Amino acid sequence: MLNLSSALSLALPELFLAAAAMALLVLGAFRGDRSTWLVSSLSVLALIVSAGLAATGPFGTAFSGGFVADAASAFAKVFIYGFSAVAIVLGDRWLKRIGGVKFEYPVLIVLAALGMGMMASAGDLISLYMGIELHSLALYVLAAFRRDDARSSEAGLKYFVLGALSSGLLLYGASLIYGFAGSVKFPDIAVAVANGAEPGVLFGLVFLLCGLAFKVSAAPFHMWTPDVYEGAPTPVVIFITTAPKLAAMVLIARVLSDAFPGALDQWRQVIIALALISVTVGAFAGLAQKNLKRLLAYSSIANIGYALIGLSAGDQQGMQAMLVFMVLYMVDVTGFFACLMALSRGGKPMESLADFAGLVRVRPGLALAITALSFSVLGLPPFSGFWAKFYVFKAAVAAGLGPVAAVGLALSVVAAFYYLRIVKTMWFDPPAGEVDPAPLDARLVAFGAAIFSFPLVLLALNPLDAYALTAAAALAVP
Repeated sequence: MLNLSSALSLALPELFLAAAAMALLVLGAFRGDRSTWLVSSLSVLALIVSAGLAATGPFGTAFSGGFVADAASAFAKVFIYGFSAVAIVLGDRWLKRIGGVKFEYPVLIVLAALGMGMMASAGDLISLYMGIELHSLALYVLAAFRRDDARSSEAGLKYFVLGALSSGLLLYGASLIYGFAGSVKFPDIAVAVANGAEPGVLFGLVFLLCGLAFKVSAAPFHMWTPDVYEGAPTPVVIFITTAPKLAAMVLIARVLSDAFPGALDQWRQVIIALALISVTVGAFAGLAQKNLKRLLAYSSIANIGYALIGLSAGDQQGMQAMLVFMVLYMVDVTGFFACLMALSRGGKPMESLADFAGLVRVRPGLALAITALSFSVLGLPPFSGFWAKFYVFKAAVAAGLGPVAAVGLALSVVAAFYYLRIVKTMWFDPPAGEVDPAPLDARLVAFGAAIFSFPLVLLALNPLDAYALTAAAALAVP
């Protein structure tokens, strides 16, 4: 049993973020929106410090097993806090351009990041729920952050109502697991299901997975995703589609490997079903989309399906594939939405496919960036997205899930159509008109993501691969 000081040292990244969020909230309350730049800068600094603390801090278990600090949680927190910082930088500049600067924006992102850090370190069902609700409540507010925009308010309301439904499913599943397994702690549950899950526990696990599937927008629990992506402010969408999904995927992996290792054959069927439904819905529903934010929403649903295919393997190779896939996907989707932030015509965002007609003639740099990102997300070699899917399919085949990998590969060909349609529209259609000057911050993020998606990514892939392998050892089913 750890003493209190040792336990607090394991949770130092979260304690630091919580203290920083409260201090920044007080600062903003006293100085008002004049302090927005200072609050944003200090928020980014707090996230960077917390990422460093997570990467270098001690490993162990604290608070009676409710908090776990290991290689997997450190991996997740480094990228969660890093992408949260990017969302603050982009959002602060974007809000300033539209005259909607509010000091609450960076504070809400810090609070959401705090909840996601707790999710990555959850060691029992109670800390799992606390982390999910803390980050979810902040995301609901962020989705409706532009109160004078009807679409943003609608997105926040839909997200909140459907999120409440998913929380109900999750709590019901957790109560069933507690009732039939006799404990909320993952190691104790693992002992209770060592020889397979009994019907009561299995029902609870299915409900729990349904609630978690909502958080990663896996089909058929994806109904909130297109509307929220379309209506929420673009920098908020960047945040929603990156850090929370990595946190939720790591949480799902931890729940399954730590609490249900003896039920591998049972929960694998559920994960495979979620994966294939997500890939199918994302591939075919995306074909009908003309709005690029909705198209990227269905793309994210499909890509979560690929990540779940890696997770379904259950072994270290599968967990490694899932982690590498998620990080590379997060880079690509951040670049995509940064391009949308950088493009406007007459002061109005360019969000429809028709708006991108002939873009290469008026904004060749951004057109090249979107082309590279499109090729990467569709999985064209040798871009980063190809290696991400290669890892996932390789892990699935090694785990004896060849047919699942084959179905996923076939559906990725279907999804390639709508990415190629974007490229065709930009390069071969006549220009739709002049485009406003692009802001520097969005251009830098877009070009940085595009460069990373090129074959130069191989220079960074080996360190990421090694880091993910270490993290995957903590998530693999023993």
